[in-house]
Amino acid sequence: MATSPTSRRGALPVAAALLTASVALYMALVAFGNITDFGTNQQFVRHVLAMDTTFKDEDLMWRAITSTALQDTAYVLIIVWETVAALVLIYGTWLWARRDQQQARRMSTYGLLMVLLLFGAGFIAIGGEWFSMWQSKSWNGLDAATRVFLFSGLVLIVNHLPSPRTETTTT
Repeated sequence: MATSPTSRRGALPVAAALLTASVALYMALVAFGNITDFGTNQQFVRHVLAMDTTFKDEDLMWRAITSTALQDTAYVLIIVWETVAALVLIYGTWLWARRDQQQARRMSTYGLLMVLLLFGAGFIAIGGEWFSMWQSKSWNGLDAATRVFLFSGLVLIVNHLPSPRTETTTT
């Protein structure tokens, strides 16, 4: 009796699927929370961009964005980015479940890169450094952003590990 290579499923694609699903769930919950409880993180974004809880160094304060319209626009764009990333990752998870590894890897990579860009470039680099979020005791999201960035990076690595070739056996 022959076993086809596609009839057996290795542990690595299952791990990639479950890890991708975990990030998809996280991003979906983040987006949902920001949509249904708009005001909580809106205040976070406003304080970070206004730099009103930093050391208020004159050499840095010119970077502050104090316009609530611009702050809220930035927040809405963040929510849109989170939502799209969640949808892409959900689609990637669905493709993993369908055993379409090539497409699953591609879509998962797009979604994970979106998360890495948001948390790495957006929150860690721009929020943390440009707007000096690291100086704030009350509005500092660097630890949380770093956790999400590292977890998403790990998932991206797992998604790109080479799958062992499944050998066909005959009896």
